[in-house]
Amino acid sequence: MTNPHAIDAQGLTKWFGRTAALRDVSLRAPWGCAVALFGPNGAGKSTLLRALAGLTRPDEGEISVAGYDARRQGAAMRGALGYLGHHNLLYADLTARENLAFYARLYGVPDSARRAAELLDEVGLTRQADLRVSALSNGMQRRLGIARTLLHRPAVLLLDEPDTGLDEGGAALLERVVRGAATGGACVVLATHAIDRGLALADWALALVDGQAALDAELDAATGEQVRALLGAREEGAA
Repeated sequence: MTNPHAIDAQGLTKWFGRTAALRDVSLRAPWGCAVALFGPNGAGKSTLLRALAGLTRPDEGEISVAGYDARRQGAAMRGALGYLGHHNLLYADLTARENLAFYARLYGVPDSARRAAELLDEVGLTRQADLRVSALSNGMQRRLGIARTLLHRPAVLLLDEPDTGLDEGGAALLERVVRGAATGGACVVLATHAIDRGLALADWALALVDGQAALDAELDAATGEQVRALLGAREEGAA
């Protein structure tokens, strides 16, 4: 990994009809960094993460993730990252263990049975391993979605509001995952509405408003106050 930046996205613009979901948004994040992505609903957070994951192509701009160019090396890039969107991408009729085994085969994970068991234990689902996904609570399904994202030990983690539906124990699990990934040298981008959690976990903050970057800065006490003021002002204006 000779590229000093795990994510290098420049000038991203994405239109849906006449609506610009992103307007000239850039993000440059080094290895071993956790980025908190803030913004109100409709700000462009999910569109940005989907663009970084190679799931949607921006109309303008360039993206490099894990050293791979999104346009020329899309398949290799997607293999180097883990993406958790609003949907957990689980098969309801398969068990938790079977879901992980299926995705492990897709990613070519060696000793997939051991890796699946390891992750089920890590996310606290060992006892539910042989239950169908349809029988799991929303919080348990979210935990399993996190496990799916970690299966192949991705170099870059893109997490779109992963704390949705998680109880206190699940939120603590998420914090361990984010901190562990960044400490291990991976890069994490975490979109969240939980301002305090994002500020506590991240090294960098990117706040989007109406598809534009309203704040892009290293996190410290002053930046945290800027984030709170920015998003608080948006919420008051929408009230």
